[in-house]
Amino acid sequence: MNDDSFSQRVLNFFASLEITTPLPRNVKVLNPYQDPVAFQLCKRFYNQYYTDSHPRKIILGINPGRFGGGLTGIPFTDPVKLESICGIPNALDKKVELSADFIYKMITAYGGANHFYKSFYFSSVSPLGFTQDGKNLNYYDDKKLSERLLPFVLSCLHQQLKFGINTKIAFCLGEGENYKFLSKLNEQHHFFEKIIPLAHPRFIMQYKRKTLNHYIDSYLKAFSIL
Repeated sequence: MNDDSFSQRVLNFFASLEITTPLPRNVKVLNPYQDPVAFQLCKRFYNQYYTDSHPRKIILGINPGRFGGGLTGIPFTDPVKLESICGIPNALDKKVELSADFIYKMITAYGGANHFYKSFYFSSVSPLGFTQDGKNLNYYDDKKLSERLLPFVLSCLHQQLKFGINTKIAFCLGEGENYKFLSKLNEQHHFFEKIIPLAHPRFIMQYKRKTLNHYIDSYLKAFSIL
């Protein structure tokens, strides 16, 4: 395997992820990359789709949740999709994650995982997730958390741009707080020329499922810009 491939850069990044700043009370970090089982699944996934050095467009979510990326280490990919769609068997608890459901329906409409991952790379504003009292926590739901995470978030964005990310455009999953936060950072640090917000998959699956195809079309239309 090419040591300078996109996949190796991603895996090196994952292996280095750590939040050292003190977090607010009862907030815990989800770091699947410290779990040898999850990290091996990541290796298989990224070596399956990213063993080249082609540039990708980045799609930024909020932060991983307990049943998707926070479990598998692969953003928006739960254990079910990892096995049934990506063909990577795993012994993880086969719980379905709503956001992963939408994302893989969209990926199928795009032309399948091989075609999609040649052009796109999923991450999140915070690549590590959080829980509070056993429930998922978004980084922006706690002001102290988002303030203390800022150096980590900025460092992660800077590092990921070195993978071979197309900086002309980025896609933000979440048209509200996530987009506001990312846009403010971008105004200050000029990571991307343009950020396009898209409805968050969880919002779609919880509140707009009847018009799911409309949202899939909106994603595909946005992705065709470049």
